[in-house]
Amino acid sequence: MDVDRGFYRQVDVQDHAHYIVAFFVLVIGTVGVSGNALVMYAFFCNKKLRTPPNYFIMNLAISDFLMAITQSPIFFVNSLYKGWIFGETGCKMYAFCGALFGITSMINLLAISLDRYIVITKPLQAIRWTSKRRTCLIIALVWLYSLAWSLAPLLGWSSYIPEGLMTSCTWDYVTSTPANKSYTLMLCCFVFFIPLGIISYCYLCMFLAIRQASRDVEKLGSQVRKSTLIQQQSIKTEWKLAKIAFVVIIVFVLSWSPYACVTLIAWAGYASLLNPYSKAVPAVIAKASAIYNPFIYAIIHSKYRDTLAEKVPCLHFLSQAPKRDCISVSHSESSFRDSMLSRQSSISKTKFHRVSSMSTTDTVSLTFVLGFLEMYIYYPKEAIKTVQQWQRLKCEINILLTFSEYLLLGLLGVSIPRKQSIITKIVSIVFRRCTNYLLSHSL
Repeated sequence: MDVDRGFYRQVDVQDHAHYIVAFFVLVIGTVGVSGNALVMYAFFCNKKLRTPPNYFIMNLAISDFLMAITQSPIFFVNSLYKGWIFGETGCKMYAFCGALFGITSMINLLAISLDRYIVITKPLQAIRWTSKRRTCLIIALVWLYSLAWSLAPLLGWSSYIPEGLMTSCTWDYVTSTPANKSYTLMLCCFVFFIPLGIISYCYLCMFLAIRQASRDVEKLGSQVRKSTLIQQQSIKTEWKLAKIAFVVIIVFVLSWSPYACVTLIAWAGYASLLNPYSKAVPAVIAKASAIYNPFIYAIIHSKYRDTLAEKVPCLHFLSQAPKRDCISVSHSESSFRDSMLSRQSSISKTKFHRVSSMSTTDTVSLTFVLGFLEMYIYYPKEAIKTVQQWQRLKCEINILLTFSEYLLLGLLGVSIPRKQSIITKIVSIVFRRCTNYLLSHSL
């Protein structure tokens, strides 16, 4: 039986139900705040982690941290008092924060999926479109999108009310009014189901692209074997980041799916089938989504593990000397560059043969460099800034630039000091590369 108490109705449940919920909420809040704080601390301590894809991870940690610190303490206190004690204004602010940070997390996961999709399936376009500035702009748009949906109930489209055991608040998905039903339907579609569909499509395309790349490497066989292996290693590095994001997304979806199902049941007109427990338990599970990500990073992401082990003495056990993709790539790149230098003179003698028998990998590398040179000619400032910001793609960029540079300069018999920066090389040989490109296509 429900007891009317003004703004809320106190539900007739056993006291131990409130105390059990309070215990789980306390654990969720403690782990969520401390875990996400550690992720943010690692990000600020290690400059190597400040790459465009990690900006999205950092934004996710911030939204999860704010979700835990604004929701759990209030939820915990209300559970101890067995009802909502902060009044109508407190309920609206609590629900607004929960909606804002929860929606931000979901849309941020969508942004991560799109970022991984572009980098893996369209690497040349990613060069122009992925930078710290654009990443920060996307993050700002994520927050604005979430803010719009969170403000709607405060402006009259639906409303924020207590839910479940009347110890937390959310939008009114139970009352059957046109405003409530339309808001519930639109929110579920544009914040949960449509983003989930786009995320699924992105990962399907990424999987197919990785599988096709592996098959291409096998078909090439011994042709340009070292360079193809290096490119495959670079793709594996990007795919590793994508797998981390995939695990995060799966966990997040599993956390919010029960809550989405409950709201849709009420939207369909079967709210009478929902008891206080069936509404309270999904809400607790949804709020627990803020605690999983730090554990995922600690298990999978080696750089976060190493940083935390180095900076936090009590977490030294996290350091397990994991494999480092970029180190292996850099080693391969160094060996490849040395071999190209030793063969430079012989290449210059057989330039017609090399141009006519250029492999698929050579063509991709040449296209990559020429595309960047075009960008440098028309947008020099943006090109220079982009190079400086390419932390995530630095291994792949160095490999492709090195390969194409020594291929083309080998045709001309030109030698370049090995320790010059990428920008200096581009400035010094831009016209030579373009001239060589025109000559090779006119012969």
